[in-house]
Amino acid sequence: MSRDEVLVLDPIGCAGHGLCAELLPEWITLDEWGYPILRPEAIPPELLPHARRAVAACPKLALRLRALSAS
Repeated sequence: MSRDEVLVLDPIGCAGHGLCAELLPEWITLDEWGYPILRPEAIPPELLPHARRAVAACPKLALRLRALSAS
C-alpha cells in the first residue's frame, strides 16, 4: 500500500536556485524572487518519481518529501 506524501520546504535553507520548479513545474512555482511555492496537497502517484528527483537535485537540500500521517 502506498502512502501519501507532500513536499515541504526549509525556507531558511533554500537559496532560490529554482531547479525544483524546472523539474516539477506541475507542483512547484516560483515567486517574484525565485523562491519556490509548493502546492499543499499530496503528490499524485504519477508525479512521485518527479518529486523525488526534484528533492534529490536540490543544491541546498531544502526540499523534502514528508509522509502524511493516517488519521
